[in-house]
Amino acid sequence: MSTILLEMTGKRRSHGAHGSGRQGRRAPRQAPEAAAAVRRRGGSRHEGHVPVLAAELTRLLDIQPGGTVVDCTFGGGGHARMVAERLGPGGTLIAIDRDPLAERRFLALAEEISCGVRFIRGGYAESLQLLADERLQADAIYFDLGMSSMQVDTRERGFSYSYEAPLDMRMDPSQPLSAREVVAEWDQRRLGGALRELGEERHAAAIAREIVRRRETEPIETTLQLVDAINSAIPAPARFAGGHPAKRVFQALRIAVNDELGQLERGLPLAWRLLRTGGVLAAISFHSLEDRRVKRFLADRARGCVCPPQLPVCVCGHEPEGSLITRRAVVPGAEEVARNPRAASARLRAARKLAEISEVSSVMGRAA
Repeated sequence: MSTILLEMTGKRRSHGAHGSGRQGRRAPRQAPEAAAAVRRRGGSRHEGHVPVLAAELTRLLDIQPGGTVVDCTFGGGGHARMVAERLGPGGTLIAIDRDPLAERRFLALAEEISCGVRFIRGGYAESLQLLADERLQADAIYFDLGMSSMQVDTRERGFSYSYEAPLDMRMDPSQPLSAREVVAEWDQRRLGGALRELGEERHAAAIAREIVRRRETEPIETTLQLVDAINSAIPAPARFAGGHPAKRVFQALRIAVNDELGQLERGLPLAWRLLRTGGVLAAISFHSLEDRRVKRFLADRARGCVCPPQLPVCVCGHEPEGSLITRRAVVPGAEEVARNPRAASARLRAARKLAEISEVSSVMGRAA
């Protein structure tokens, strides 16, 4: 993991207990760009990336000038640009991503915005833990889950089933596990379980069986080799219903390779811990596995009494830690979907932190 601290006019933005961590604290590996001061200037040279639900997200985050915001999944930087504009010169944007392409995009964006910036290269669970160790307090934290457009569109990364590429799918190219290893080494039962649980694939067992059969005679090393195996395993009528037949398999392999659900389950509590009282946590998800976890986590934070329903009065004294800003998920409008079809499955949820757990416990103690 590495962190880049970009400076404004040669002066480092310090981070105390009420800012963005202890002054001078850095992650274990320092990126070479960290020593350089970056001159901010206007302009918008990097607007190819289309952020999903951007206006809705920035409205729900309720960003105020001078605040501290953490972007847990920087990607192409589309949301970050809009957030930075609202933070202004007195604010701080901390961006997290494990993809080196995102790091390069961040360096380009940092030249064009006026707020203080910091980039942490790593998974967001580990990076949020780093910020927690630094005693960061943030006004808003958000996730834009799944893969970014730049990952899909970089053919050699192997995220897409639409063209020939090496089976890879790593968001961090330096990690050892890739989709090729999963397809080549996982036994049939484990592979089928992953396709069923992470891809919600109805034909998971048949596809896993076909993959294992084929790899015994020839390695499956490219995206189109895998697509061919999937097509052979799925009954003909099912190949033409519900989108591309490889969609769910590629989703499952990508999630498994990058431990996406594990990262989310570890990252959400850490993000909530970093929020100030009154801060907002938001997440945009693109499939039900992510959305269910986000929905459940935020609902648990907003839950009050946890007594069994048969009790006539509350005896637990449990107070909610947060309040839901979105009772139902916010979804893209027809105009946005027409403009950006990849937005169609997006779901946005958000909650505001009411109090620290210790504060809730203190109130409960005094009431008792």
